[in-house]
Amino acid sequence: MEKLHIKGGNKLYGTVKIGCAKNAYLPILAGAILCEGKVKLNNYPFYKDILNMTNILENLGAEKTLNDGCIELDMTNLTNYEIPSNLSMLTRSSIFSLGAILGRFKKAKVAYPGGCDIGTRPIDLHLKGLRALNVKLIDKRGYITCDGSNMKGGIVHLDFPSVGATENIMMAGVLTKGETKIINGAKEPEIEDLQNFLNKAGAKIKGAGTNIITIKGVEKLNSVEYTPISDRIITGTYIIACGICGGEIILENANLNHLEALTDKLDKNCYKIWSKNNSIIINSKGKHNAITKIETMPYPGFPTDLQPQIVAMLSTCKGTSVVVENLFETRYKYTNELIKMGADIIIKERNAIIKGVENLYGAEVYATDLRGGAGLVLAGLMADGYTTVGNVSQIERGYENFEQTLADLGADIKKISV
Repeated sequence: MEKLHIKGGNKLYGTVKIGCAKNAYLPILAGAILCEGKVKLNNYPFYKDILNMTNILENLGAEKTLNDGCIELDMTNLTNYEIPSNLSMLTRSSIFSLGAILGRFKKAKVAYPGGCDIGTRPIDLHLKGLRALNVKLIDKRGYITCDGSNMKGGIVHLDFPSVGATENIMMAGVLTKGETKIINGAKEPEIEDLQNFLNKAGAKIKGAGTNIITIKGVEKLNSVEYTPISDRIITGTYIIACGICGGEIILENANLNHLEALTDKLDKNCYKIWSKNNSIIINSKGKHNAITKIETMPYPGFPTDLQPQIVAMLSTCKGTSVVVENLFETRYKYTNELIKMGADIIIKERNAIIKGVENLYGAEVYATDLRGGAGLVLAGLMADGYTTVGNVSQIERGYENFEQTLADLGADIKKISV
């Protein structure tokens, strides 16, 4: 087992180049299933979730080559339309493949997905959308079996702007006759990126980034080369890390416009953040004032994937802060680990009441999920003494060389084997 060993107290200085977004790369990999040729994706990020997704593609018949930081996929000879449980259980994103497999083969059999244990994430909206496209579904014994032989365009009203359901229905509609319209679709930048990728391959999609997306079915998609957008959650994590530790860092290949919900909440007296030439510069004095209230919401609201990191910061801010988690009901599991470090946090249903303490103290803690683990690492950066964070594999699902990047910025952090 590997752990991260951290000695807190160092300020951060230096430059980080932000890689492609995991949450953009994963659905784009699924979208590659629709292409009857070669797909080249630049800036390949070596996350475990990405590796698991490429294993799914290879299981379907894709040929994979990694070359000079890019992944090249030959999707010409796909023959399999099933994803077994041993592959789907490794990543939640396996469910994205359902719509793409249906679009290409007009049939699919996919096991229920795995992923972080952060609360109920039902796929009923995915299935509702597929039924609106005249897909026949059998949900039995842990598998979803789909018959799309009579698929046709339709109107899908989503009760909630689910990112995964929006992406799945988009991909299902690309090679389906007629027009598909998604109403109340998710607006995340990653949705727009998926649209841009598919359109470059020959799809006809418009409206991504708004709550109405229209897909006009085409005969086929062709070979394509594409560079997915940078990761706004990793960008936000480093912004918060600089806020926690103090110092000044530059984040290259980063889009500040994707993080307005975060930057709007930060203490302007202690934080200075500005954008220049596709980079973000952050200057922080360290200690900040509490934030009265933060509520996680679908984009463009405050991202749930930055909630643990901001709670870590708020644990030593002056005053009392309240965070409301509106998306995942058990996302606060990591707070028990922060309390071990001296944080004063009370959880009442979906509310976290955080009374800032003077200091956190090093302790042995455990990453319960991907973003919660990142939050614990940030807490360790400012804690007195030594912190060890276990279950590093959770963090590595969404952060590449996290400890080395922080060390390059001046943090005292290293990975150890135990």
